[in-house]
Amino acid sequence: MRVGLLGAGRIGAFHAATLTRTDGVGELVIADADPARATDLAAATGARAAGSVSEVFHAAGVDAVVIATATAAHAALVTRAARAGLPAFCEKPVALDLAGTVRALREVEAAGTLLQIGFQRRFDAGYRAARAALRSGALGRVHTIRCVASDAAPPPAAFLPQSGGLIRDCMVHDFDAVRWMTGREVVEVYARGTDAGAAFFREAGDVDTAAALLTLDDGTLVTATATRYNGAGYDVRTELSGERDQWVVGLTGRTPATSADPAGPGAPVRPWSGFLERFEDAYRAELAAFVRAARGEAGNPCPGAEGLRALHIAEACEVSRREGRPVRLAEVG
Repeated sequence: MRVGLLGAGRIGAFHAATLTRTDGVGELVIADADPARATDLAAATGARAAGSVSEVFHAAGVDAVVIATATAAHAALVTRAARAGLPAFCEKPVALDLAGTVRALREVEAAGTLLQIGFQRRFDAGYRAARAALRSGALGRVHTIRCVASDAAPPPAAFLPQSGGLIRDCMVHDFDAVRWMTGREVVEVYARGTDAGAAFFREAGDVDTAAALLTLDDGTLVTATATRYNGAGYDVRTELSGERDQWVVGLTGRTPATSADPAGPGAPVRPWSGFLERFEDAYRAELAAFVRAARGEAGNPCPGAEGLRALHIAEACEVSRREGRPVRLAEVG
């Protein structure tokens, strides 16, 4: 199978190294808006560089594409893949707004092609175990879920305008994970945010810290917090609290937290540094799943509609944050 990788930046470089070692991939063809960057990455991974993205679609003879470009290009590339009849894996989001996402998904539906969205937490061992425990009834009735997403340091200022903001960029992963683990839908949100950090957050109309209260359709309450300033390290955790038991995803010897109790654990020697390190195995598993799905050997583990539903929750949170009130999901369309 010949796979086209679109985008040779940080996540693209990681995916290139993964795909060259993935069963079922015979050749990798890399393209980037900067041809020199594609050439360098191809040389480093034993792949083949294309002169342009158009070359991948028209002359490279690829069987599938992996989209890891800047977010602003995602929707157009998803559309091109659909019209070319190619299975596509796309890092979230498909687009930064609901209308753009819907348009791209309609193209995929009309073409009848496969589109897998990159929500890597679905492939993390801890999240998968927690989902199985919840679905089996081992936790009893789950009444509260608490999600934490903390970056060790802010991204470059230039990233913010194209990211969609903290809620769409970071918290959307929690929104998807909660839906995937519980099988429930969010019906109402209430979100707040602060921008007390660097001035470039305010200049981009973004916040550096946010919190949201989500209500699921069975009454379960979910809190989700995120920040760009967590000097202790990269921290992603989810607690599921039920009447019988409580499970925590992301609680390991590398969790960047220090117990205030004298008998508790101290600070980790080597805390997680970032998302690529924390979810390395999950990223590899999701691309292996995409290759199997593209080859017709398995179903699609994260269809495009799942990305739309998570973005819908993020959009409702943005409305709530701006207007300072609870927002029903039915209000946002």
